[in-house]
Amino acid sequence: MTVKNKIESLRRQMSYHQFDAFIISGSDPHQSENTPDRWKIRQWLTGFTGSAGTVVVTHDRAGLWTDFRYYIQAAKQLESSGIELLHADEPGVQTPAEWLSGELKPGSRTAVEGKEISAELFRQLARDLSNWGIDLVSSEGLIDEIWQERPDIPDFPVREVPEAVCGMAREKKLELIRQELFQRHRAEYLLLSSLDDIAWTLNLRGADVPYSPVFTAYLLIGLQTAILFCSKGKIPEALERKLTETIEIAPYDTFYSEIPACILPSSRVVLSPEKTSIALYQRIAEHTGITEAVNLTTYLKSLKNPVELEGMRRVHRYDGAAMVSFLHWFETRKDGSELSEMSIAEKLRSFRGKQESFIGESFSPIAAFAENGALCHYSAKKEQNAVITGSGLLVLDSGGQYLGGTTDITRTLLAGEPTQQQREEYTLVLKGHLALVRQQFPEGTRGYQLDVLARKPLWDLGIDYGHGTGHGVGFMLNVHEGPQSISKRPVDAVLMPGMIISNEPGIYREGRFGIRIENLLAVRNTEKTEFGQFMGFEDLTRCPYERQLIDPNLLNDDEKKQINQYHALVYTELESLLNEEECTWLKQKTLPL
Repeated sequence: MTVKNKIESLRRQMSYHQFDAFIISGSDPHQSENTPDRWKIRQWLTGFTGSAGTVVVTHDRAGLWTDFRYYIQAAKQLESSGIELLHADEPGVQTPAEWLSGELKPGSRTAVEGKEISAELFRQLARDLSNWGIDLVSSEGLIDEIWQERPDIPDFPVREVPEAVCGMAREKKLELIRQELFQRHRAEYLLLSSLDDIAWTLNLRGADVPYSPVFTAYLLIGLQTAILFCSKGKIPEALERKLTETIEIAPYDTFYSEIPACILPSSRVVLSPEKTSIALYQRIAEHTGITEAVNLTTYLKSLKNPVELEGMRRVHRYDGAAMVSFLHWFETRKDGSELSEMSIAEKLRSFRGKQESFIGESFSPIAAFAENGALCHYSAKKEQNAVITGSGLLVLDSGGQYLGGTTDITRTLLAGEPTQQQREEYTLVLKGHLALVRQQFPEGTRGYQLDVLARKPLWDLGIDYGHGTGHGVGFMLNVHEGPQSISKRPVDAVLMPGMIISNEPGIYREGRFGIRIENLLAVRNTEKTEFGQFMGFEDLTRCPYERQLIDPNLLNDDEKKQINQYHALVYTELESLLNEEECTWLKQKTLPL
């Protein structure tokens, strides 16, 4: 079926069910950042492969809203589809609700797949549409009626993370959750739909979601019992016997029918409306009371324990060795073969694959050469895969999943000779990057209060970047993890010891080049003074900066000292993991400025 055929099939089903419009949010029942193939409805229907976008289909028109990361990609992939592209980030562009207000009459009915849109997003859309008298309906099964060869629910096996690796037994985690559940909310149950929360709680991992080692399941935690709804075929017999000493296991496909019987009618269930589908929310609300709150596990898993922190340090050394081996190969290769953005990313993966305990990549790598680097979340495709030739900058953003931690690193590489502007602006980005990592701050500080540190060298010259400066990172889980962040947005999440967060300022010159430098940092206590407890950052990433792009004339003595100390640490910690030729190369790259 062509995209136009699929749209027409959807419209026939809309007519049958008396829907005037249909909205596709692009999410799955667990609100995952990356979705398994079964729930890639937006991609199947439109052909657009980006990770963010909303699709709206009426009987006469269809539109797709996506952000600035995907404007070029979406324009190409939607060509001749009959679907209009709308730039969600641009001033004056209508929202989906505003757009529908001009297409539908009051009393019209708009539908969404209720099991796949969050309760929070559903309510927001419903409020917006109600301003024009348009009803929003939670439907089920409409996509199944037109997607004849829809992929099955993923069925990869589940494995256990040993306590020696994760630092805390699942029994202890359940005890902590139950204490918080009763003391904070006076509730009897916590319902988890988000897969990273479930995996963390039970010390289990899977392979159902690309790049995130999680598995498809629901988890109901009561004050006395816990039930995991997961396909039993996914859990090896020996592991199942071990799990049933602590929790019950029920089939995933019985969840919606069985969940009411698992909850006492007079009790209260705590759940996150941002992580719970509207269909599930309504199912629970029909049976018992609901307390809305951020998942209790969100903060618990963000605070890495000493074993997790040591694991993160260890895998960053492995990852650093892979990066140095790759950088040495990139700079010294003599075979003369043509390199492309995609082949570069594959080569880096091969170096990571040689490292101890490597599991897989933590996200789809970004290798963006020359003008593609100005697209901060660019993704090379077969039809858009630049050759690395001549002089230019290559933004390389990548990461790995290891037994013991998760990594995320960006380095801007140089091909050929740099321009003076490129050296100056790389150094400005580096100055902001350094300022953030060395800053001490008082207990209770939020990430948005530190964001200006990374931007100040750029702001002083009238330069800025459009993305956040830092995102939280999970432990063998999602490379993007809340609640912590560093950005302009006033996110009310206190930075606390044990949190992992990225540090990634950048500059993007449209049509010419991009620059980004990213390390991962661990929040730690530093000193206690008469003014209270102060905290700072421990730099986890081990990889040299691009010396040929650093202009020492723009650095002060403290910044030079900071770079020299970091480079000395990189060499000391990676020396034993490299061969003699790579060590010699790294020695030169880490000499004092």
